[in-house]
Amino acid sequence: MNERSILVVAHAGREDTVHAARRVVDALREAGARPVLAADDSADLSAVDPMFADVDVLGKTVDQAELELAIVLGGDGTILRAAELVRGCAAPVLGINMGHVGFLAEIDRDDMDDAVRRVIARDYEVEERLALSVRVKDSAGAVIYETWALNEATVEKASRERMIEVVLEIDGLPLSSFGCDGMVVSTPTGSTAYNFSAGGPVIWPSVEAIAVIPLSAHALFAKPLVVSPDAAVAIEMLEGTSGSGILWCDGRRSHELPPGARVVVRRSSRPVRLARLHPTAFTNRLVRKFQLPVAGWRGQDAQVQS
Repeated sequence: MNERSILVVAHAGREDTVHAARRVVDALREAGARPVLAADDSADLSAVDPMFADVDVLGKTVDQAELELAIVLGGDGTILRAAELVRGCAAPVLGINMGHVGFLAEIDRDDMDDAVRRVIARDYEVEERLALSVRVKDSAGAVIYETWALNEATVEKASRERMIEVVLEIDGLPLSSFGCDGMVVSTPTGSTAYNFSAGGPVIWPSVEAIAVIPLSAHALFAKPLVVSPDAAVAIEMLEGTSGSGILWCDGRRSHELPPGARVVVRRSSRPVRLARLHPTAFTNRLVRKFQLPVAGWRGQDAQVQS
């Protein structure tokens, strides 16, 4: 029987995260599993503690296809990085929150030992989240860049001084053109990230939809839109615009957009897989994250569970 390979994703810049990574690596080894680190994490963690130098490295001693699961120590940003690391395989991502309450993390650090035990026992469920496929085409229609996003794909102006002129297209039909600071195309998962800050709707993860939110648009009809999860959303940079743009996906991957570029966003055929230990109502996550006032609620079970 092959040794089970578990990716551990942790940032070396925080002492508590390094300590947690040690505990997880030791616990996995004691259970007969093989901990694995990403190359960058391996270098950074080994510089802090030589014990990490003996841990297998993804892409060197362990192939991505061998990964069973990724344990992530950090917040939503670290979870997005882990989702990127396992994008080409079926390994789900389990987030252990090391800071403020995040929407993607499954549990807090206090439950870390139990989480590792349940990972070893395969005692978890896998939740699939809608992801986006993103393509950039040049003015001749040739695809010049491809990527994906779990939270959002954003077309933004490249310089502070100039807005960009865009045409928004839904399912092959033009909807409107206007000048703006940018456009956000968001998944339900990303509805509490950039979309939320831009005034877009909060979408429950169980709802399959894509949100389109203009940023500071100079137009009468420039409201947030919620379209079908199977819709094709296209944003064209007008040829005559004086401003250039840039595409950002999850705040991690970027590509410059010259005038005439076209960004096409669709549902990806490959969802992001999240490991869940405790089914938690999204309503409760919102209450915890934003510390929403619920005192005085007189529901049948008048308590907000964590």
